[in-house]
Amino acid sequence: MVQTQYYIVDVFAEEKYTGNQLAVFRNAASLSTSEMQRLASEMHFSETTFIASDDKRDGGYDVRIFTPDAELPFAGHPTLGTAYIIQREIMGPGDDVILNLGVGQITVSFDPYTGIPWMKQVEPKFLREFKASDVTDMLGINVGDIDDRFPIREVSTGIPFVIVPLKTLASVKRSHLDLRKYNQFFSGKGPEGILVFCPETYKKENDLNVRVFTKFPSVLEDPATGSGNGCLAAYLVKFKFFGAPKIDIRVEQGHEVGRPSLLYLRSEEKDSSIDVRVGGKVIAVAKGNLE
Repeated sequence: MVQTQYYIVDVFAEEKYTGNQLAVFRNAASLSTSEMQRLASEMHFSETTFIASDDKRDGGYDVRIFTPDAELPFAGHPTLGTAYIIQREIMGPGDDVILNLGVGQITVSFDPYTGIPWMKQVEPKFLREFKASDVTDMLGINVGDIDDRFPIREVSTGIPFVIVPLKTLASVKRSHLDLRKYNQFFSGKGPEGILVFCPETYKKENDLNVRVFTKFPSVLEDPATGSGNGCLAAYLVKFKFFGAPKIDIRVEQGHEVGRPSLLYLRSEEKDSSIDVRVGGKVIAVAKGNLE
């Protein structure tokens, strides 16, 4: 295996050692798929990314994303964290960063004043709808915990999540995913995860509290989920959770797993199309070389 440089960053983090951890490997074209998967398992973060080379292809950088268990066509915090490394270590400041991912090209722009990266996600798809009784048992909650003014809906902006609206922070804190019951219910056709949310928050300046449970045994709960929150943003606009087809909000996540995170969501519905953008701070933690 040739020597390959790697970086560790915290994404959706307000300070170091918060947010969602990400390992980014650079000049990784020489690594096989099997080696990438083993490295992702070795790092054991929610995701690890591999930038094929410092050279663009079709205007973007080829990037692959792996959990410790499997490869993904798209994920949120790996997209932002990888774009941050590309801008910082390869491109330099200024232009947008385009990533060639499994779902296609994703553009990340950097706010000129704050430096915060923002990704524009693909057009959302609204998929299956579920009854409260379909999800309460697997989440360890009661039907009365669910805000029945809004649907329980599967949404995808590249990978699917089931969005579950809850009434209180206490309900969110009590939630947990029974993976056996999840697999039994979905019979191998489940989404990437389940996102529960409520309008009560730990910090008054935030708009929503979120938890995301995944189907991967190695990462049962994700501390910050850009892809899932992109689905949430589309859901909030589609069903007018805040009373309008437009949002610009702050979402907290990760408190229950000791990795408090902050995500910024912007979305708007126009002419039957929903624009979804997710942003958050990225903080560099470490870099090194693979032996």
